[in-house]
Amino acid sequence: MNENFTKRIRNKDLLDKVMSADEAAKFINPGMTLGVSGFTIAGYPKKIGASLAKRADAGEKLDLTVYSGASLGDEFDGELTRKGVFKKRIPYQTNTDLRNAINAGKVGYFDMALSELPLWVKNGVLNPIDVAIVEAAAIDEEGNIIPTTSIGVSNTYVEYADKVIIELNTYVPEAIEGIHDVFSPKKVPNTEPIMITKPSDRIGTTYIKCDPSKIVAIIESDIPDNGRSVAAPDDEFRQMANNLIGFLKSEVDAGRLCNPLPPLQAGIGSVTNAVLDGLQASDFQHMTVYSEVLQNSIFELMDSGKIDFACATSLTLSADVRDKFFENFEKYKDKIMLRPQEISNSPEVIRRLGIIAINTVIEADIYGNTNSTYIDGHRLMNGVGGSGDYCQNAGLAIFITKSTAKNGNLSSIVPLVSHIDHTIHETHVIITEQGVADLRGLDPIDRANTIIDNCAHPDFRPALHAYLEEAQESCCNKHKPVNLKAAVEFNKTK
Repeated sequence: MNENFTKRIRNKDLLDKVMSADEAAKFINPGMTLGVSGFTIAGYPKKIGASLAKRADAGEKLDLTVYSGASLGDEFDGELTRKGVFKKRIPYQTNTDLRNAINAGKVGYFDMALSELPLWVKNGVLNPIDVAIVEAAAIDEEGNIIPTTSIGVSNTYVEYADKVIIELNTYVPEAIEGIHDVFSPKKVPNTEPIMITKPSDRIGTTYIKCDPSKIVAIIESDIPDNGRSVAAPDDEFRQMANNLIGFLKSEVDAGRLCNPLPPLQAGIGSVTNAVLDGLQASDFQHMTVYSEVLQNSIFELMDSGKIDFACATSLTLSADVRDKFFENFEKYKDKIMLRPQEISNSPEVIRRLGIIAINTVIEADIYGNTNSTYIDGHRLMNGVGGSGDYCQNAGLAIFITKSTAKNGNLSSIVPLVSHIDHTIHETHVIITEQGVADLRGLDPIDRANTIIDNCAHPDFRPALHAYLEEAQESCCNKHKPVNLKAAVEFNKTK
């Protein structure tokens, strides 16, 4: 054991729990349910997956049910999928092999709003947690866990698990201790208000409370998060950013938004990262962030002086930005905070803060329903994630997408989405590189014309208007006419 590792175990009674990943994996029996740390490929266990894979290679049928915060890295989600270890996976994933296995019916999958998962664990709706596996930067004198780059549902898994396995990761600087704010609401009827009125409010502890008697194994690790690179902004991304900035400015000018703006939330991925990056060219100052994920663009906006403070449940950074962040950690330490996703995605707090929620979709229909999870209504992509938590409760719910997909051969604006994640009741604004559709207060026909004229690509506008006209003529209901057959045909032939 190296000195940097052992000194991070400040409760010296726990040193005899240090063991190899192979030894730790023996605490996991076939058919168990695991609660695993990690959120959007940050703060997840990197070593124990390989040990479980070895057992599968040896012929053992593990059939594990795995709950996480959100997506985990390939060392866990990918490796265990390829070895046939998973029975069921909840609540979100982005791994190609896991996605394919789910769509092939080889792995069970339940999609859900991320804020609900901790509550369901507490209330016994889901399986009891047999073993919690949590990545840590350190263990304090009382046996409490200092998280690394995410919290997610780790605090709940540790509280409700029978056993706890810790991967102590020395790649993460020890100085990360202090950026976490861990608060876990009590169950009904003893639930209290979440006393957050601005993103920087601290209401919890800097550690995850853990009964040291639960800790059965501590594994040494020095493997970094396998964060994905993000696509560089292209002209369409830049135009989407310009459209967003113009819309927000018009809202401020009209007195519907304050300046500085209410806190921003942005979903994960290249699209939102690129659009947020465009805010550097705006006149907005002293912005704050209350979100699930802090990604590359957030730190670029901090560097340029645009963002004063940001909180989330995960630091999801590409490798180059991650290492730069660690090297300059003191520069950011007082400007960021990580919380459990029960707090970062809390409907109560989102509504109170009047958050501007910016999320991406696969497609939107002419009435404002959006689809962010299924291709052609049946092929899962990632999951709904936290977009529902935010858009249903935000002060302003914005969905963004390019107007076309597949090199311009498909329209992302369609007569009827093939799967509905967010309905017309939750969608306030749709933005593409073509323009902005503000749908607030519009009846369905006005919504349809506004979306077609402002957000659809010009190549598809005639067909969409033709569909709407035909639906109005053929449908007995003139309020929100739908021609199901024509809508399906459009999706097939667009």
